[in-house]
Amino acid sequence: MKYKKFVSLITAAMLLATGCSGLPKERERQTYTDTLFDTVISVQVLDSVDEDVLKGCETLCRKYDAMFSRTNEDSDISRINRAGGSPVEVSDETVKLIKKGIYYSEMSGGAFDITIAPVENLWDFQAEEASPPSPEDAAAAASHVSFKNIVITDNKVSLSDPGAGIDLGAVAKGYIADRLKDYLEKQGVKHALINLGGNVLTIGTKLDGTDYNIGIQKPFDESGSPVTSVKIADQSVVTSGIYQRYFKKDGKIYHHILDPRTGYPCDNNLYSVTIITDSSLTADALSTTCFLLGYDRGMKLIDQLDNVDAVFITDDNEIHYSSNFQK
Repeated sequence: MKYKKFVSLITAAMLLATGCSGLPKERERQTYTDTLFDTVISVQVLDSVDEDVLKGCETLCRKYDAMFSRTNEDSDISRINRAGGSPVEVSDETVKLIKKGIYYSEMSGGAFDITIAPVENLWDFQAEEASPPSPEDAAAAASHVSFKNIVITDNKVSLSDPGAGIDLGAVAKGYIADRLKDYLEKQGVKHALINLGGNVLTIGTKLDGTDYNIGIQKPFDESGSPVTSVKIADQSVVTSGIYQRYFKKDGKIYHHILDPRTGYPCDNNLYSVTIITDSSLTADALSTTCFLLGYDRGMKLIDQLDNVDAVFITDDNEIHYSSNFQK
């Protein structure tokens, strides 16, 4: 998918969520937008706030981008991956997020794995002439993927396999959205919409007391039109879908949700998985985890969890809701 298309999808989701065709001038001044975490992000505060509050959002986002990015050479994650197995001292928050990633890796039995970096390094979905890696290269990279290679001692993190590498891309935006919410609430904000590249988290309701209406995109619809929507207040909605980043080669679609066991895109009958729950980190991790588990195992997992709803869209364009959906 081209970058401009992805931006348009985010814009469409924002307009549906706010229920308007555009933002008034005073609302534009209360929106922080940026390009971080390999996507377009925005924080829209509906209450009246000082500009310093939005500056605080920017400071937080840039701090976490520098801390968690796999491609930033100075980040905690990059330093761990380059250390060749030697322990690296990192921040408390980095340790906390890595432990969360290990938790979901264990929960999925390795279907989801935060040491996917060696596989991720083989794929470039933004290239003009993108091509899949050879089966031999994919298999070699996948052989280094195992969350069990992560060793944590206090604030020091190492990888027992020097060829391994951590990628927090499937959990970082959720964690950051939760921290933005904490910060804004401490500033007295009661109504806001955080959108980190389609990872949506709301604070309270809209100003008129009604729920936000968050659209779930119709798979492969370039206009970003929703196929359905969910109503939320003070919750998060996160979608993992094969149409978000992909390329076609010889008539086959190669998407960005990579299977750590094969080194290739996950091959099942799903187009997307959307999770609705209170924590954006939980929603972020579960959307990817459930996609990798597949429809049957993923839906079974959701139905065992409290206060978690899900929408699965299968490749026949059928929409499937979890058993207790939004009760």
